[in-house]
Amino acid sequence: MMMQTPLIRTENLIKIYQDGTVALRGVSISIRKGEIVGLLGENGAGKTTLVKILAGILKPTDGKIYVDGNEVRIRNSKHALDLGIGLVQQHFSLIDNMTVLENIILGKEESPLFSTLKLKRHRERIQELIEKTGLQVPLDVEVGLLPVGLKQRVEILKVLYKGVDVLILDEPTTFLTPHEVNELFTFLRKLISDGKTVVFISHKIKEVLSITDRIIVMRNGKIVKELPTKDATPEVLASLMIGEKSVQQINQDIEIKEAQSTGSKEPVMVVRNLRVRNDLGVESVRGVSFELFPGEIFGVAGVEGNGQDELVEAIVGMRPPIDGEIIINGEKIYKHNPLLAYSKGVSYIPGDRDRFGIILQFNVKENTFLSRQWEREFLGKLNSIKWSLVSELAKKIVERFKIVAPSINTLAKSLSGGNRQRLLVGRELTKKSKIIIAVHPTRGLDIASTEYIQSLLLQAKKEGRSVFLVSADLDEVLKLSDRIAVMYEGKFLAVKPKAEYTLEEIGLLMGGIKK
Repeated sequence: MMMQTPLIRTENLIKIYQDGTVALRGVSISIRKGEIVGLLGENGAGKTTLVKILAGILKPTDGKIYVDGNEVRIRNSKHALDLGIGLVQQHFSLIDNMTVLENIILGKEESPLFSTLKLKRHRERIQELIEKTGLQVPLDVEVGLLPVGLKQRVEILKVLYKGVDVLILDEPTTFLTPHEVNELFTFLRKLISDGKTVVFISHKIKEVLSITDRIIVMRNGKIVKELPTKDATPEVLASLMIGEKSVQQINQDIEIKEAQSTGSKEPVMVVRNLRVRNDLGVESVRGVSFELFPGEIFGVAGVEGNGQDELVEAIVGMRPPIDGEIIINGEKIYKHNPLLAYSKGVSYIPGDRDRFGIILQFNVKENTFLSRQWEREFLGKLNSIKWSLVSELAKKIVERFKIVAPSINTLAKSLSGGNRQRLLVGRELTKKSKIIIAVHPTRGLDIASTEYIQSLLLQAKKEGRSVFLVSADLDEVLKLSDRIAVMYEGKFLAVKPKAEYTLEEIGLLMGGIKK
């Protein structure tokens, strides 16, 4: 019997972004008809970049793509749909003030789109699709009024209505309840029985083992292993995702000199039973408790989207919790706003520096004053700003933190990404703060900038300050942290000293498996 021609085949795909980031390093895969393929890997492994190329959202730097045995250059997402490839992204692309029916129809070429006759025909066809797939949704309700699980169904129906043969789901269970996940899996199995193909992207090991026929594991932009699901175990997959070095070996490789702790047993920050909702109204932090002590770096490991952002935003006052308490330097925080956190001795290095940390239209000097409004030394009569003192501070930060800028009057938008990050870190570390909350502090930086900022965090630890570090870079968490919490689906599955972990255990925990 002749071997079946793959529906999709890639050959040596390479993707290099404009900033020099190499996302794919020669990826070759095959996707066959009638199978569910799991694409497994950490943040930054290249999974989303790969499927965005297949869906026509990104163009590869090099390499070839074959559909039904024919080489194609996928021009855009519409071309991908015409080829039978549809992607449902992790973050919904629905229009809230339009009905479910209108959202599903949107993008169809018939015009006028919502004429009475054509609307009736669309409704009939979509109702047939709903009956066939079992994805029940109310067609005449505005999408903005739907819960997350139903929005997920609308996204899938929207893609299926385009007539795709290959359905790609990027982290589809992130915002779903266990019951909704079971319903999704039932639908996917039915889809396969109808001759469709599914690519299921996830970092959740249990789910990949539960739903797939074959698993492709990616790490650092490469395919490290392909294997039938029946031959896979959680331990094998965790090892493939993370690598096989032990934590102790990593520490020896990077030769980190441990800083001296102050020896104090009184925590500078206490979080108890914290519960927080995300922007979609889903509870994304579910009963998190921990203590942060002087002179330690407490690292949070985990794949992004498991509640880390909401946890940090609640701590710094950007998002009100629905339950629990936050105690900073012995004082319980009742009001939630960032200035209050700053006034209690917190420095905050946000993960999205251009959205939350730096105002691009402000110059270097103005950005150094941001979040210092409570520091009386920079304020004069009637709370006027003493710009001469701010200028002196800005010059010191530029010099000490090696910021490359023509002057302190240079607009932040003119600086490179690395220099913006140095400006942000410099501003936060020069505050008289006892607690530093650092989120992805080295993301997108070159090696020199990364090492410099990591050394600054270690220096802060030596000074007796406390660092709450959240990073999707596991090596960074292992390099810097004294204790590590692994976060999964809004909970800390484990909290203990770094030396007590193995990489296999961390990999399993990041995939939701607790021994």
